Amino acid sequence: AGLLGLMGTTAMAQTVGVSMARFDDNFLTVLRNGMEEYAGTLDGVDVQIEDAQNDVAKQLDQINNFIASGVDAIIVNPVDTSATQAMSDAAAAAGVPLVYVNRQPINVDALPDNQAFVASNEVESGTLQTLEMCRLFADQGLTEANVYVMMGELSNQAAVQRTQDIKDVMASGDCGVTLNIIDEQTANWSRDEAQNLMTNWLSAGAEFDGVIANNDEMALGAIQAMKAAGIGMDTVVVGGIDATQDALAAMQAGDQDVTVFQDAAGQGSGALDAALALARGDAVEQKVYIPFQLVTPANIGDYLQSN
Repeated sequence: AGLLGLMGTTAMAQTVGVSMARFDDNFLTVLRNGMEEYAGTLDGVDVQIEDAQNDVAKQLDQINNFIASGVDAIIVNPVDTSATQAMSDAAAAAGVPLVYVNRQPINVDALPDNQAFVASNEVESGTLQTLEMCRLFADQGLTEANVYVMMGELSNQAAVQRTQDIKDVMASGDCGVTLNIIDEQTANWSRDEAQNLMTNWLSAGAEFDGVIANNDEMALGAIQAMKAAGIGMDTVVVGGIDATQDALAAMQAGDQDVTVFQDAAGQGSGALDAALALARGDAVEQKVYIPFQLVTPANIGDYLQSN
């Protein structure tokens, strides 16, 4: 509802340059497609979307090229959230509005007036995920649970925050179960890397009760490794984040127990709304948060068509 005030069409054609961290990411693909589909419903709006291919220098070049070509606004899904100051500076110097989407820039609290950030509050994501896993462990009668933690790219604020959320729940006393982290390593948001990491963990032979992954792709990779090793998925608790279609299918199959819906399409359309509003000179909230929502087998039907 908070985004409705930003919506509208413009009297003249507007071009928005979009730099995505990478195209070959399932969640970011949903975000990108949602942005394109939404742009198609607006009169006189053209989006030019480019793939930064996970390269910080390439992304900065794309932003400078957008500025040189005279776009009305820029949307950035940052490759490295600690490298966003140069992007903000370049856009500000040229007077071109800029909106960060999905990944929180390091300079989020010092953005110029014509820049904004549209995403979901990552403090919610890992907290919802971990509390639900605590509940499932307690339902199994456990007082302690040993878990592995799979982290996303360490250059991404989301990976850092989601991992911290797990530890904050552990320290809060709200879990009701003592969580012991056996090991935590990055699998870079990747299903393949997560499968390899889980295989390595399994070869160590440690007893564990669950896997907490910073996103669904890594949760799915862990599941593949465990199933290949003959582990019954009813004997472990697996949680991810994003509620991708693949994760929801895994949940329906009884393989994945927890995920958290992050509205990728909503973030994409919200970022475009903010960019167009800034291009018109309208005031925009500098932080627009679209809520995370816990997804379990009990409410999965509400999300099967969401992405």
